[in-house]
Amino acid sequence: MGGPLINPSFAQRISGPLNANAIEVFQINLGYRCNLECKHCHVEAGPLRSEIMSPAVMDQCLKILRTHSIPTIDITGGTPEMHPEFRWFLQECAGLKRRLLVRTNGVILLEKGYEPFIDLYARNQVEVVVSMPHTDPQMTNRQRGEGVFLKLIEALWRLNAQGYGQKGTGLILDLVHNPSGAYLPGAQSSLENNYRRVLKEKYGIDFNHLFCLTNMPIGRYLDYLQKTDNYVDYMTTLVNAFNPAALKSVMCKTTLSVAWDGHLYDCDFNQVLGLTTNHGAPDHISAFDIDKLAKRRIVIGNHCYGCTAGAGSSCQGEVL
Repeated sequence: MGGPLINPSFAQRISGPLNANAIEVFQINLGYRCNLECKHCHVEAGPLRSEIMSPAVMDQCLKILRTHSIPTIDITGGTPEMHPEFRWFLQECAGLKRRLLVRTNGVILLEKGYEPFIDLYARNQVEVVVSMPHTDPQMTNRQRGEGVFLKLIEALWRLNAQGYGQKGTGLILDLVHNPSGAYLPGAQSSLENNYRRVLKEKYGIDFNHLFCLTNMPIGRYLDYLQKTDNYVDYMTTLVNAFNPAALKSVMCKTTLSVAWDGHLYDCDFNQVLGLTTNHGAPDHISAFDIDKLAKRRIVIGNHCYGCTAGAGSSCQGEVL
């Protein structure tokens, strides 16, 4: 990742090892298959991606979750609904009575054969996290594909009709904002207020929380930065916005990421870069050791500036 351009390197900036505190979130990436090809997608998901988690690895995930009381199960992709065994896996995870999240592109829930997932999510009290980069249709379509914005609105209507985002139902609907260009996201509270006002006034949509994510300089977003000659400027922005306070709460300290092939990573971003857990910790689910993994030394790189810039960034939005 453009080594000489990053000065100081992230390793130099933190001046010491970064260690995990616990495993509170077990994030499972079921594969890179998706019905969309979004320009900001760090895993470069799409309809032609063939990587999907095998039933054997899914069984290993369930065995670990049954053995250890990890409080949050976070299922992601691609879009998880396209995994042929997803329905079974989701119900098995729901039976564990943990906090259960599914990260979806939303649009998939309108496609033939996938509509029943909204009801399945509701019956199993699944927290649904939908990617919605912007309240402006053009900006969302530019990032996610022509016509996606209106499909997202329809999907959110259907989720609301099922009780998601509505007071008293306990059905959580969260949205995810990603900047459309080579800049950092705005303040999460302000953006959430804007999303809430626009979506309610224009479309009658309710939701619970907005997560603001900093775009990581990897995958398709890295391609965009390089093609537009924004890479150096963007990395300079991240380096200059480094916040030591955010470093204390980065998600890798409490999250373990399981890839479709069973390899273990400190985060979804390291997964894309092929940086498995290391420094004496097992790097595959077949050798899972919670004592070693819960206190492992985290594998870092210059992309980690993305999680420590400004108010910080995680799969749950800002960390400060």
